[in-house]
Amino acid sequence: MEEELKQREECDFVLYVITPKMTGVYSIAEEEEYSNKRPEKTLIYFRERDDNKEFTPGQSRSLSAVWTMVEKNGAKVFDRFDDIAKYLNNKNNAWQNRKIMV
Repeated sequence: MEEELKQREECDFVLYVITPKMTGVYSIAEEEEYSNKRPEKTLIYFRERDDNKEFTPGQSRSLSAVWTMVEKNGAKVFDRFDDIAKYLNNKNNAWQNRKIMV
């Protein structure tokens, strides 16, 4: 946990990956809290389907409400991994040595 906190401070971005394979909700609460503290560093990848697992319609509605909140905080939410890559690649070339925590 200490290393995770250290990396969160040192990295330029923190990427949260939310999939239906998750068994708990701690990451969702964590990314919502972090989007309040450091929205410019918070990236969220929401994967509706992962292999043969999908969120239920109720879970999808709840997650959609969370994504709305974190976007209002200034965090970036993505539902395609390619869009994350494009977002990061479109940043200033001076960012070549930046760190991303996943």
